[in-house]
Amino acid sequence: MKELLQKFRLSEEVKRILTNCNNVVIPATREELLALSFGPDASDNYEVRYEVEGKGSILEATVTRCKNGVVANYPEDYMRRRDPDCLLVADELGTDKPKYDDVYKDDFEPLRSATFTWLQNQDLMIVPFMSGGPEYGYPSILIAPVNAAFFGAALADLQGFVSINDIKGEFVPKAIVYLAPPFRHTHFNGKQIVVHNRLTDIHEVFSYNLYPGPSAKKGIYGVLLNIGENEGWTTVHASTVKVITPYDNEIVIMHEGASGGGKSEMVENIHRELDGRVVLGKNTVTGEKTYIELLDTCELRPVTDDMALCHPAIQNDSQKLVVKDAEAGWFLRLDNIKKYGESPHFESIFIQPPKPLVFINLQGIANATCLPWEHTIDSDGKPCPNPRIILPREFVPNIVSDLVEVDVRSFGVRTPPCTKENPSYGIMGLFHVLPPALAWLWRLVAPRGYNNPSINSTNKMTSEGVGSYWPFATGKMVTQANLLLEQVKKSSHTRYVLIPNQHIGAYEVSFMPQWIAREYIARRGGAKFKPEHLVEARCKLLGYCQDSLKIDGHYIRKAFLQPEMQSEVGIEGYDKGAAMLTNFFKSELIKFNTDDLDPIGKKILECFFNDGSLDDYNEILPMRY
Repeated sequence: MKELLQKFRLSEEVKRILTNCNNVVIPATREELLALSFGPDASDNYEVRYEVEGKGSILEATVTRCKNGVVANYPEDYMRRRDPDCLLVADELGTDKPKYDDVYKDDFEPLRSATFTWLQNQDLMIVPFMSGGPEYGYPSILIAPVNAAFFGAALADLQGFVSINDIKGEFVPKAIVYLAPPFRHTHFNGKQIVVHNRLTDIHEVFSYNLYPGPSAKKGIYGVLLNIGENEGWTTVHASTVKVITPYDNEIVIMHEGASGGGKSEMVENIHRELDGRVVLGKNTVTGEKTYIELLDTCELRPVTDDMALCHPAIQNDSQKLVVKDAEAGWFLRLDNIKKYGESPHFESIFIQPPKPLVFINLQGIANATCLPWEHTIDSDGKPCPNPRIILPREFVPNIVSDLVEVDVRSFGVRTPPCTKENPSYGIMGLFHVLPPALAWLWRLVAPRGYNNPSINSTNKMTSEGVGSYWPFATGKMVTQANLLLEQVKKSSHTRYVLIPNQHIGAYEVSFMPQWIAREYIARRGGAKFKPEHLVEARCKLLGYCQDSLKIDGHYIRKAFLQPEMQSEVGIEGYDKGAAMLTNFFKSELIKFNTDDLDPIGKKILECFFNDGSLDDYNEILPMRY
């Protein structure tokens, strides 16, 4: 073991943990990691427990062996979804995030030391991986109790497992994740807490809970954002798909947005009724359904699911943004699969995968098949809204591993129903074309939106924060705003659209707007609209909408393009919703108006607060037609 540890360049503190602990395991293969998940006795049902001072043995998770993989569950509803307020910063570097010492009125060092002491008394595992992918990523390791091997397996599939046998030279970690679940009970009143400590030569992530979302997934995202902030680039919160039309034309769409904004859905095939018809929307007032026929749909080649690396080493002279997947595996939410046949494309992979998978928040019965529509039941008797599966990229059909140039950047927003009796910000049409300056403003505000299934939150409109990745970032908001603006300025040949999901006015639409928009935009060669094809939306924040839209010979009703045309909404309901949206933007954008903001950004903010026209936005950053 000493010989293996010598492959890592570690601080004296970390060496003490590893040399003084009970035992250290460094799994050499993914299969070994999965086997460790079932405990020393290879149990079919394994309990992950920890002794907590004053509380005895606490069950944190159960792990079940199923035919198609490892199924992890948590006894608490709260632990089944990410707490959006779990991130704290412990260092003295610049940050706009809550600081540990401000929140807990204490220095982090005693807890850091106690965490290391606790780890020294455990059987540990080390999982080497690459934050950001094998080609452009950064060496990193997980140090965790070996009884939480399912967590290590989840992280390995998400981030890119590096076998100890494949490390030829010296492995120099840029980040270390320390997993210590009992401390959420002793120090944080049961809350999910992830503490980031940015040291000179390494980024420490202290995960005090076993749900991988805030740490193994978003914690590593925070590591990449911090590295990019220091080096002048960023990783955007986006899915990306290469779309091939029935006529063999190709475009690349990158879809950004807050959690629940439709990123995973953008790489899904369009959902149909059993008879093959497509439900465009269901009127929430009358119950009437509107159908559209789409015989030939586009072929999809997925590129990224949630994190798109925009590293300077991959940019070119095309004047389009160039991206590559920052992950080795996708953290897919399965709440939309409620019964057999709803997502045949993925169901066959989940049920009969090439190799065992890691499932979270799904019902697992020992030695049976874990089914993607059998979600864990919460204490209220309802299915957990956040069932997850980690799908390695290598298992995704038609995956694109090369660099891609982005033709269209879309932004997704979860919208509530809107009627004149109950107005809301659900006033967006099927999709809107945005001037680049407006597209940048949407990325600063990044509305979290309605009925988010991924996190513990309310249904009130709130901001996910700059880039929609702000919950995972550790630095300054204005720095990220400048990085995103620099992207927009340098990517003048990339176009921008805005797409709602869940509702258009009074119609319940699920993710159909982005599926229809994807088909239409691809057929148009990437949102290449002539000015006469566009009309200004009644709400300036929504840029331009279509006066008419025809796809596969079928017209989309104007009520879906301009919701004020719906009798249930009308001008009155629309304008009230527009006022809500505009006032919300005003309250969120004011914080960016600082001396550190890029001068072009200052002009855009000034345009917004002066109620500028779309022409005014286009004068600052011209929109390509």
